[in-house]
Amino acid sequence: MEFRPCIDIHNGKIKQIVGGSLRDEGNRADENFVSEKDGSFFADFYRSYGIKGGHIILLNKEGSEYFEATKKQALLALSAYPGGMQIGGGITADNAEEYLEAGASHVIVTSYVFQDGRVELSRLKRLVENVGKDRLVLDLSCRKKEGSYYIVTDRWQKYTEVRLSEETLDEFAEYCNEFLIHAVDVEGKAEGIERELVGLLGDWGKIPVTYAGGVHSFEDLRALKQLGRDRVNVTIGSALDLFGGSMGFEEVLRYVQKVE
Repeated sequence: MEFRPCIDIHNGKIKQIVGGSLRDEGNRADENFVSEKDGSFFADFYRSYGIKGGHIILLNKEGSEYFEATKKQALLALSAYPGGMQIGGGITADNAEEYLEAGASHVIVTSYVFQDGRVELSRLKRLVENVGKDRLVLDLSCRKKEGSYYIVTDRWQKYTEVRLSEETLDEFAEYCNEFLIHAVDVEGKAEGIERELVGLLGDWGKIPVTYAGGVHSFEDLRALKQLGRDRVNVTIGSALDLFGGSMGFEEVLRYVQKVE
């Protein structure tokens, strides 16, 4: 289990939001934290601790009023920590190389590989051809519907027809180096983790997986370690003192790294 840091960018600001509240219309989201610091500050902070593998997420749609301001913050973060962080949000086969050249270690992709709720394998294969499997992370963020977890796209607003299961994880693992999975229904709420989802990811455990969503206490971290069999990495947002929460950053690092 590793701690993976995050830099979420919305309307040109580093923020922590309630994931399920994000809407393209009006560029709206319920906010838990808005920083006056820029992307380079947070990336340099993570670099100072030598923590790699975190993710930068652009939460505005390309072409929207705030996209360029959001992209500017993302590029600042990449330049401050070249090779140290992954980037996602509107990544396609056409623009992935730009972000890799700007310093991203990996690109993170969801919406581009789905069309009308279904997997578009030709796009996924094109991504692999363009950037290489080893530099590709698939974001399989999901929400629960009718008792199962379904992958959601377009900044978590649209359900796909693809159910998250060990079988689908096996299929997607053929094309990528890692998975990033937000439990969207609890993302940003700091009310506890999605235990069923963590258990699924821990039971599977064939390539690195980073879980995000709901962590708000060390009891949550303990449960995540146990249910995830100590092989599911974790991101903490709103609950972290760096973003106005109560969980100390260095204490979290010590806890995640210790062997139990």
